[in-house]
Amino acid sequence: MAKFWNFALFQLGWFACVLGAAHQKVFWAVTGTLAYIVLHAWHSPFPKAETRLLLKALAYGVITDTLIVNLGCLTFRDPWPSSHLSPLWMWVLWVLVATTINKSLSWLRGRPVLGAVLGGICGPMSYEAGIRMGAGAWEPGGRVTGFILVGIAWAIAIPLFFYWDESTTEDTLLKNQ
Repeated sequence: MAKFWNFALFQLGWFACVLGAAHQKVFWAVTGTLAYIVLHAWHSPFPKAETRLLLKALAYGVITDTLIVNLGCLTFRDPWPSSHLSPLWMWVLWVLVATTINKSLSWLRGRPVLGAVLGGICGPMSYEAGIRMGAGAWEPGGRVTGFILVGIAWAIAIPLFFYWDESTTEDTLLKNQ
């Protein structure tokens, strides 16, 4: 049942943040999604390890999306804190994805190739859906390149998040013995 709720709350957070961005009203969407993320980490069997995973996912997401923005492929609506960075609401979505690693996406553990394939397909589809909902836009001439870059970023992200999770969980288990 926990996997179901994790998936459902992930979807709710995704829609809230994307629709909030499309209407330039992200405050409550980001606040609600962050509240879920904090509760998720707090209720984790290894809260410190989970928090490290979430922070690493945050850094990865900010860097990759900022790179894609600065390459002129993608713009986001409601770009706070800066038009040169990916927006705060996207930061929250990257962390939200990381909350699925030990829950609704746990079936991908030990399957890095499948994780990469699914990340490489589902990542760009998610961005395209958000763009069609009004949360961003592919820059003129940047759609194909942006789509490919997002696909590569997500093909790397999913296996990487599992790798980070395994290493932090092992460290936590060793420290607790």
